[in-house]
Amino acid sequence: VIVFLPNILILFMFISLMEETGYMDRVAHLMDRVMHAIGLHGKSFIPLIIGFGCNVPAIMATKILKDPRDRLVTMLIVPFMSCSARLPVYIVIAGTFFPENAALVMFCLYVLGVILAMTFALLFRKTFNKANHAPYTNSLCEYTKPHLVAVLKNIGVNAGQFLKKMGGIVLMASILLWGLMYFPQKNTIDVEQSYIAKIGKTIEPIMKPIGFDWKLSVSLICGIAAKELIVSNLGVLYSDNPDTSAEVLGAKLKAATYPVDESGIAKPIFTKPVALSFLVFTLIYFPCTGVFAAVAKHSKWKWAIFLVTYTSIVAWILSFATFKISGMFF
Repeated sequence: VIVFLPNILILFMFISLMEETGYMDRVAHLMDRVMHAIGLHGKSFIPLIIGFGCNVPAIMATKILKDPRDRLVTMLIVPFMSCSARLPVYIVIAGTFFPENAALVMFCLYVLGVILAMTFALLFRKTFNKANHAPYTNSLCEYTKPHLVAVLKNIGVNAGQFLKKMGGIVLMASILLWGLMYFPQKNTIDVEQSYIAKIGKTIEPIMKPIGFDWKLSVSLICGIAAKELIVSNLGVLYSDNPDTSAEVLGAKLKAATYPVDESGIAKPIFTKPVALSFLVFTLIYFPCTGVFAAVAKHSKWKWAIFLVTYTSIVAWILSFATFKISGMFF
């Protein structure tokens, strides 16, 4: 839980400075026409940009939006922004299976996230966010000198709200996932005997069409707590070491195979189509528990549940399409 706190403090320090100086209004003014085209206010641009760093403070930053419908839609599309927690997954998978085009693959993932955010913003505009936003017509405000006391007060209030509102949910989710991963076996390295492995094997038939075995499914389940955990769990499941280097883990992933079938051939688990499908799924599916908690606290529980439901469904559909289409070329 505390890992997020420095991001929150830094975020609200700069937001407070921008608000106090009048720069926030200028950014919203400049971006209003672009955001208006997809049914959002110009200020929605700010949380979306913050989302590339971390989705949790981005959700909290939607408080700058006065219209509740704008806040809700912005919260629902922020998770499409590739946060820094997803970056280790991109680096390991893209660097291993697309070493010559890793940067291009990662760039395409960021672009895909932006396209999805714009698409769903337009879709929500046609449904429950039908407000006809009036564009900015007032002149730009003058810059003012920020007041240190006001900035520090804003930082303290928001940091306290973060710890109070989200700490309990994120902490409980992390403890639950830890328990599922380390029980009932006594050897903590033998994850295959854990409850979470049983869950992974249970959902394997659902994940099989998009190319995932139970181990990949388990890694994604653990990623619900924090996306960084996907890499460490791949390390546990495929190399018996959560702290293994990216190079060693990449070699292990390439060497991983399914049990020998009747034909006597051991088929590889990770192929290029599987790698692309895994990257797309990681980009889109269930945001971390911090995002879930933030949306629940800043709107309603039903919207947090809606968020994780629709993003997971979209993730499966696009991963399936990616797996099948890329399979024609690799």
